[in-house]
Amino acid sequence: MLALRLARGAHPLVLLRRLLVAAASGGVGFLLLCTLGYALGHPEESTGSVRRLLWCLPPLAATVYFAVMVARTDPGTNAPRAGLSAVGLGPVRLAALAAVSTAVSCTLGSAFALLFFLHLRGDLSGLPFDGAGAELLAAGQPLPVAGVLTLLCVVPVTAAAACALALRPRAAGRPDDPAVGPAAPSGLPWGVALVAAGLAVETYTSRGRPGEPLTLPGRLDAVPAGILAGWALTAVGLALAGPGLTYLSGRLLQSVRPGAVRLLAGRVLMDEARRIGHPLGVVCAVASAAIAATTLYDTGSAPARFGPLTGLGVALVLTCTAATLLMSALEAKQSRAAAREALLGLGAPRQTLRTAAALRAASVLTVFTPVTLALAALAAFPLTS
Repeated sequence: MLALRLARGAHPLVLLRRLLVAAASGGVGFLLLCTLGYALGHPEESTGSVRRLLWCLPPLAATVYFAVMVARTDPGTNAPRAGLSAVGLGPVRLAALAAVSTAVSCTLGSAFALLFFLHLRGDLSGLPFDGAGAELLAAGQPLPVAGVLTLLCVVPVTAAAACALALRPRAAGRPDDPAVGPAAPSGLPWGVALVAAGLAVETYTSRGRPGEPLTLPGRLDAVPAGILAGWALTAVGLALAGPGLTYLSGRLLQSVRPGAVRLLAGRVLMDEARRIGHPLGVVCAVASAAIAATTLYDTGSAPARFGPLTGLGVALVLTCTAATLLMSALEAKQSRAAAREALLGLGAPRQTLRTAAALRAASVLTVFTPVTLALAALAAFPLTS
């Protein structure tokens, strides 16, 4: 009840973020229900149904990650308010409240997904496109209630658990030395190892399969499961390596006799490496996968089949990852608001701060762009050679 009251009195932009979470949850729920419909209509093709279910994992992961970032930037979870703390709503209960709010948003999206799915099957009438997907969604087969409820609960439960885990109170770490700067993130070696492992798995799986076709949802029979596993390992590795690469970008800005602006921009990047590095790594992974898939289609190594469900899944992944990066940038901007005001109070010109922001963006692009292009080429090479 408290979560609903806080949601009703939230700022319009905060409500818009929660509606975006609900929309993304509805998209994933619809993909899961379409997988169920395919399984009901093709009981003999269990392998194809499982692979369709596996193709729902990237949109699910992107949606959950976006929901966690929206919960982190929610004004109600940034810091405990004095009034809420007085009535017992400390950091732990605020994290639980954020998880409940996320679950409510995702449940709303899942409910709309169910209504849209039933409408396309023809079970609900009186609206445009009534029964338009009856053949595709196995309209002649009764829906298992337990299966439908299980699939619709996947996104709310996963997102709520991820929010509770991400927002749980943590013990304060060792303070950074002001003379040296923030400590370097420790995930870069592990990220590189996972990327290498993912590329190795993909290469081994596609060995002896020259010109292996890459078919997306709708025609999944030709996709080796090892290739999907290799791509997943590569994506996780890039997410882990993102903070280290962001920290490296800050180091590069401060190299070779830096001035005040470069020092400021580099120190900010180093300080925010852990906050924006993971979203940058995820965007790098998605961009490299998109470039690799485009390369496969351009070279004729994959048939040109791109159905509506594929488009929905790709749109969910691209939109959620881009929105997550924007939300992390907003969180970083909010965290350094006090430092910005202090610099302006000391007489620093606003143009200097804008130049530092442009330098940070240029440095991040300089580091992440070659990594993205190289990984895209390496991911596409085993499937085109």
